[in-house]
Parts: sequence; structure tokens; C-alpha cells
Amino acid sequence: MDPMAFTFRTATDADAAALVALVNDAFEIEADTLTGDRIELSDVRNRLRRGSFLVCDAESGGMAGCVYVELRGETGYLGLVSVASTRQSLGLGRDLMAAAEDWLRQAGCGVCQLWVLSTRPELLDWYGRRGYRVVRREPFEAVNPPPTRKPLRPVHFEVMERDLTAD
Repeated sequence: MDPMAFTFRTATDADAAALVALVNDAFEIEADTLTGDRIELSDVRNRLRRGSFLVCDAESGGMAGCVYVELRGETGYLGLVSVASTRQSLGLGRDLMAAAEDWLRQAGCGVCQLWVLSTRPELLDWYGRRGYRVVRREPFEAVNPPPTRKPLRPVHFEVMERDLTAD
């Protein structure tokens, strides 16, 4: 079994607890910016009702990554791009983004949107290299539902978009 081989699929309700663990592991880097865990079980279940998690499983076992996608009219939303801390720097983030964009494009979305914390300039750069551009800023409290985490320092969201029809 190739430890570098991965398969992609859509998450089910049975994956909810594993998604919580994966996302919180991947977003541990934000512990100096926000209180608490990135996501809770109830949030994952709510998201599974509104949209989908695309999951990357390692053939050697375990969930290696995920990304959340949701249809919002002609604009698709993607978020929670998460790669297990033990599997980062293998290109999985890039592969998850491609899978999410394909999913949204096939669902009829012409634009893909994501929200990035202002305290994560490395992500702004990473998404920028993938064709995303900042279109506006939103206060931290602007998400719906409002965040349960509290900022430990000033933070806002940079809303980024990419034209999916240009591919």
C-alpha cells in the first residue's frame, strides 16, 4: 500500500467526528489568534445539511484532508481547507482546492468565494497564487452564524473570489 496514495470522496454523516478532529488539527495554527476549537460537531452536522465536505483519504488509512463546499446561487463557497498536520506539504491542499472548484463548477457556479483571516497572510498569498483576489473586507463577527470563538487580537476577514469560468 502506497503511503502517498489518496482517494477523494464526499463525506457522510458517519464522518462528522473525524471531520471535527481533522479540521481542529489543521487549524491549530490559529490558537494565537482565536480562542477555542475551529469547529464543533454540531457545526459539522449543520454544514453537512447545507453543503458537502470533500474528503481525501489516505490509502494507508485515515482522513488526510477535507474542504467544505456550499452552493450560494451562482457563487460557490469553499472553506475549511484542512490537511492533517502529519500530511502537510504533500500538495493535498492544492488537490483539495482543485476538487472543490471542480465540484462547484459542475454545480453551475461561475465564481468561487472564500474567507481568510487577516492574521493569515501566508494563506492570502497561497490563494492569490491560485487566482483568488481580495474583493472586500468583513468584520470578524460578519459570519453567519456568528463565531463562537473570540479574537485574542484584532482580526477581520479578507473575502477572496476567483472566476471559475476562466479555466
